[in-house]
This record gives sequence, structure tokens and C-alpha cells, in this order.
Amino acid sequence: MRNYEMLFPFWSKLSDAEKELIEQTTYIETYNKGMLMHRTEDSCKGLMTVLTGQLRTYILSEEGREVTLFRVNAEEVCVLSASCLLDAITFDVLIEATEDTEVLVVPSAVLNQVMQQNPYVELFLYKAATEKFSDVMWTMQQILFLKIDQRVAQFLWDEMIQKNSMTLSITHDEIARYIGSAREVVTKVLKYMVKENVLELKRGTIIILDKEKLRGYM
Repeated sequence: MRNYEMLFPFWSKLSDAEKELIEQTTYIETYNKGMLMHRTEDSCKGLMTVLTGQLRTYILSEEGREVTLFRVNAEEVCVLSASCLLDAITFDVLIEATEDTEVLVVPSAVLNQVMQQNPYVELFLYKAATEKFSDVMWTMQQILFLKIDQRVAQFLWDEMIQKNSMTLSITHDEIARYIGSAREVVTKVLKYMVKENVLELKRGTIIILDKEKLRGYM
């Protein structure tokens, strides 16, 4: 039995008929790590809530450079997978699974029907989108105003806090894609931090040796 009230903050505002409709039509999809699960130009899948794993929303330049806008963790809603229902959202984004991920999907047709009947649902979607756009602005500020060593340090610090571990299973290429830089540049920064005894590098793993020195780069 799924706890819809925990998964959807607007649940208490729904009528019994709306709740029943969502319960009968939601379904689970699973994605392997690295799988691309959404493009803006594709058909609108609907509202996704991450049950386990993590999603990454990013944009892609004409030169193939990726810039991560934000990530969606377990028990969070991926509102941009339902962007076709939000008139104010018009830019192209891609969404991929950064690890093996399971999501609960409310189909777009069902979500649209409930939105037409219940303004609380549309209000929730726009509020969730607004909150994520604050993350987008934070990302843009980092890219525009922080030096590359600051961005790498900030990323590693955030990962350490989120995972509650000083050993991070991540590649240089993944860091580059997350912070919108080139792998070669990231590698250069990481190697410099190794010389300063801040980090230790192993294949596919970064070990933070000195948290205070890492904080000093931020």
C-alpha cells in the first residue's frame, strides 16, 4: 500500500474521486544508471515521484557540453517531466537516472484532468517548479561567478554532506557534467588538491582527506 499522502503534498486537498483516479492509474517505472528517461520534445510522460535512486535534470549545448540544473532525490517530485502541462516552462531539458532509480508516475492525461478540477494541484506544480528554479539560479551563479576550483570544492562538499561519507564513488567525467566544465579541467583541479593533501584519488573514487582544507577552496 503506497503512502500517497507522503508522496503528494496536495493529497489531502483531493476529492475521494480524484484520489481513486490517481490510485488506479499511477504506475512504477525503473531506470538503470545513466539511462535517459525524458526529453522535452518527447511525449509528456507525467508527474514523477522518485521512490528510490536519483534523477539529474540538465541542458545540452550545441557543442555537446552538459550543464546540470538540479537533481531530484528519493521522495521528491520531478515536476519537469510534466512540463507540457505548465505553460510557463518552455525550455528544453533532459532527465537521466544518475543511479538505478524507481519512480512513481501519474500519467499526464490523468494529471491534467485532476488539474482542471482542482486548483490545488496546479498550484503545487508551479510551486514545485519555482523551488527547482531557485536551484537553477544557484547553478548559474556558480558557473558565472565562481572559479573552477571553488565549483569543484563546492560540489565535493555537497556530495560529502548528502552521502554522509568522505569516500565518494564518482568519476572526473561525472563531476564535469554536474558542474558544467570539461573533464580535463576537473582532473587538473583534483590533481592539484591531491598535491595539497586535500584528496586522494582512486579509480572511480575520490577520498576527502581534509575537510577544512576543502572548505578553504569554497
